[in-house]
Amino acid sequence: MYEVCCIGHITLDRVVTPTTEKHMAGGTSFYFSNAIRKMDVNYGLVTAVGESEMPFVLELRANGTDVNVFPSAKTVYFENIYSGNLDHRTQRVLQEADPFTVEQLSNIQAEIFHLGPLLSNDISVELIKDLAGRSKVSLDVQGYLREVRGESVCAVDWPEKMEALQYVHTVKADEAELEVLTGVKGIPEGVKILSEWGVREIVITRASLGSVIYMDEVFYDIPAFRPAAEVDATGCGDTYMAGYLYQRVKGAGIQQAGEFGAAMASLKMESYGPFDGTENDILQLLVADKR
Repeated sequence: MYEVCCIGHITLDRVVTPTTEKHMAGGTSFYFSNAIRKMDVNYGLVTAVGESEMPFVLELRANGTDVNVFPSAKTVYFENIYSGNLDHRTQRVLQEADPFTVEQLSNIQAEIFHLGPLLSNDISVELIKDLAGRSKVSLDVQGYLREVRGESVCAVDWPEKMEALQYVHTVKADEAELEVLTGVKGIPEGVKILSEWGVREIVITRASLGSVIYMDEVFYDIPAFRPAAEVDATGCGDTYMAGYLYQRVKGAGIQQAGEFGAAMASLKMESYGPFDGTENDILQLLVADKR
């Protein structure tokens, strides 16, 4: 029995800028797993990769993460090409991995399942319903709002949202994703719609503006923490949720958990790659910020 279990594909990312080209691991499951691995929590990852990307799994295991890996014909492969000033990105999906199945997850138990689909067919509504019958389900909705046409990634609504979200306890989205999902502008209006659809706990991230969490008709305003340097924002939302769910499964209140996640994301932004700090690093930042 894990306290927290993340389900999602590790990706192979090709990142091209005018001066560099890098190949690296990525995806919600990769950033979430690295962020939570030094916390005092019984954590497990469920992922699927092609044989050539197994070194990503072996590295996570070497760093102490319990990884349940299923074979896939291919690994999800994202290509991100940035313009000269890095403010515009063209994204393509060059490969897709096999979806997860109810049978694969049948023997895995957790207090919280955090789902990180990267594409809309990664995790079926049937699987969400099955997991919800065992424990709380947390969901990053980003992948359900992507559709691959040819190799291009297009923003779309999630046709099965009404059916699926009634089984989801916690939803994480940014402001733009909330608008696509609910069809309305504004966080207060959007989160109330998700609540009406059955979601209990709603986390809306707003980058440098902080985040808002809504539960039981109460809004929690979570401030952003200013990083010492803004080096790499990739995976910040996943890092935030790793910190947030870690605190929640340990019994922390929403405000405390949100501030912990926000501080964790801020520290992650100060260097390339996933978060590699400790809980003490986060607590020191929280103390320093309140002086």
